[in-house]
Amino acid sequence: MNGVAMEHGLVLAAVLFALGLGGLMFRRNMIFVLMSLEVMLNAAGLAFIVAGTGWEQPEGQVMFLLVITLAAAEASVGLALLIQLYHRFKTLNLDVASRMRG
Repeated sequence: MNGVAMEHGLVLAAVLFALGLGGLMFRRNMIFVLMSLEVMLNAAGLAFIVAGTGWEQPEGQVMFLLVITLAAAEASVGLALLIQLYHRFKTLNLDVASRMRG
């Protein structure tokens, strides 16, 4: 890799993943949960790109394409759930949704 060491890129990916995990664990609003999932997926994609570039292998870029595809699918399903949650409960708080009964 030119300019940036592989370790720095992996540390950045780890920090982004930790921030996303923290947001996923501590936020109760569904929009923030979806954003945290996106940050975590992008951190994983960054790690694949950095590792693939550092080892001069193209598999990292292929895995990044898979991660981006997964992120797009997650966003579409998450937005559909968000619309249904707001339509049913008039709020985006996930604690309200956990009280659902079959």
